[in-house]
Parts: sequence; C-alpha cells; structure tokens
Amino acid sequence: MKNMIRRLTLTLALAGTLAASVAALAVAADKDLIVFDWSGYEDPGFHPKYVEKNGDSPTFTFFGDEDEAFEKARSGFKADLGHPCSQSVVKWREAGLLQPLDTSKITGWGDLNPGILAMKDLATTADGKAWFMPWDWGNTQLTYNSDKVDEKDIHSLKAFADPKFEGRVSIGDNVDDAYALASLAIGLKDWTKMTDDQFKQASDFLRQVHKNVRAYWTDSTDIVQQLGGGEVDLAWAWNDATVQSVAAGVPIKAKKDTDEGISTWVCGYVLFKDAPGNTDRAYDYLNAINDPEVAKVLVTDWGYGQANAKGMAGVDQAVLKEKGYDDVQKFIDKTLFQAPVPSDLKQRMIEEFEKIKAGY
Repeated sequence: MKNMIRRLTLTLALAGTLAASVAALAVAADKDLIVFDWSGYEDPGFHPKYVEKNGDSPTFTFFGDEDEAFEKARSGFKADLGHPCSQSVVKWREAGLLQPLDTSKITGWGDLNPGILAMKDLATTADGKAWFMPWDWGNTQLTYNSDKVDEKDIHSLKAFADPKFEGRVSIGDNVDDAYALASLAIGLKDWTKMTDDQFKQASDFLRQVHKNVRAYWTDSTDIVQQLGGGEVDLAWAWNDATVQSVAAGVPIKAKKDTDEGISTWVCGYVLFKDAPGNTDRAYDYLNAINDPEVAKVLVTDWGYGQANAKGMAGVDQAVLKEKGYDDVQKFIDKTLFQAPVPSDLKQRMIEEFEKIKAGY
C-alpha cells in the first residue's frame, strides 16, 4: 500500500510564520528535478526506473488543489514538472506557464489510450503540439460505510442532500469535484455546456449538501481518516479512498451505479516553461511513470487506471474487474468527464463554492 504523507500539525508558535498551504511542504531528494504534485504521488513504486537511472527520487513539493497550484506557479514558484488534471490544463497553458513536450523523448507515447489522447484541447492542441502527458485516471464516486448506510437509501446522488445524513457527509474541498457532483445530481452530463439556470440549480444543490457536511476533505489521507474513524458515513471521494479503507479493514464501499452515475477525471504531467532543473531528468521521470509495469501499482494499490493502454492490458484481469476497469465502456455510459470548462464559468464556480462553504 502506498506510503501517504500525513498532514502536518502546525504548532501555534509556527502558525504566524508558516503558510498553511500544502505546497509549502516538500520531500527533498534529487535536487536536479522538482515535481509539483499531489501528496502521495511521491510513492517510489511509481518511478523505480527513475531511481535506478539517477540514484534517487526527484524532489517533490505538494499542493492541495489545482487552483492553489495555479496561483502559486503564476506568482513565480519554480518547479520542473506539474501534475494537473483535465479540467485545469487549458487554464495553465493559456496562462503561459507551460512549454510543449517533446514526445520523441517519451517512451510509450504511442501506447497512450487513444480515447484519452483524443479529448479536445487536453494532451495536444490543434497545431499538433503536445502539452500534457495523461497518466492517471479514475473516478469521484459515492463512497459509504456499509455498516451504517443502507444501500437502498443511496440509489441517487441526491442522498448527499437528504436530511437523514445531516452531519454524516464529506465532499472534497475541491471546486471541480463539487460541481461534478452537483452537475450529475441535476441531470447534466456535459458541464462544458452549463447554462446560467443549470449553474444556479447546481449551486443550490451544493448549498443543500453543505447543510449535511461534517467536514470537507482535502486529500485522500484526510477522507480515509474521516471514514475510518467513523467521523462520516457518506462521501464523494476518489477511488483510492475505498481501496485504502478496505485494506485497513474498514467496511467502506463505492457505489458506481447510482441513478446519475459517477465523475471521471484524467490527470497527468506538464513541463513548466521556466523549469529550473535538468530537462533530461524530467523526461526520465515521465518515462519512468509511463512504464507499463507501473500500471500494476496504480491499479492495485490506488484503484486508478494508467493512461498507458499497454500497461492496463498487462494488469491481471481479475484485478481490473475488482477495481472496475474490466469494461471501460460500461461506466463511460453514465459519467461526467471533467473536461475543461470555459474560464469564466470556472471562475464563477470558484467564487460560488467559497460562498457555499462559508454558509452563504
């Protein structure tokens, strides 16, 4: 099981001098490569060939969500590689933060899932330039304690707003996942076409959910602790929350077959425009994580899929079935893809979600 970085408890003496941002924290190793990432992805199981070639893991520095990462990068923070997801890539690129990838240096680029590569304005732009190497993909899904929640009560995502779950709910402190939940709940599968009326419906739904929220989780460690400690019984969470909880002996299940379905996201790596480190090592890292053998770690230990189709084909079929990746078409049929939304809509979502969390 992956070795997750536990959130640090800051003492009162340090509170005035240290930023609360997770991005301020780092795991230092190979100083010639800095990876700006989500906590947990420093797992050496993801990049053994990088260590084999360069003698150590890269230096990792962490962010809590992509909007935080965007603001930090735009304000001058320097790193070589970043790990945004599908809904943020366009924003990062249009802000001038990225440089194109040289796909001739990425072993297995041709093995990447054609369906993911075909997503508009994600991996490549119309001029043929590549900006993003898709790597991990998965779901945000209804997740629950099967000892405390009757499955008959959660056939619909509207359960998150049901008064019977007051004080028992957690959703991510993440605007994209929140509005993905709300979009599905109001019957919208393509949020890139969200109207003003649908935005209001989605926001009103999140206000109802807020009444039931005991805590907003910030990362996988956080929600796993909430579920495992009995703090919450119903969550809108990523695949690995279930995988970790089950491994710890906690009766947590994921329900992908709600009336409205699930949300699917694709994340991956970008090369920053002013990358300060060794570019060759950046490509060493991309090649290491794109190695087909890494798919076995990603699927088995995290419950995520690897964008490398060759890697997924090498995972034991029983494991793929257990994790829900044996019939990709089955869940594509009822899913909201977190594709990039228009920048003005994204800004409205950000501003409205902050109001909702504050009780307005």
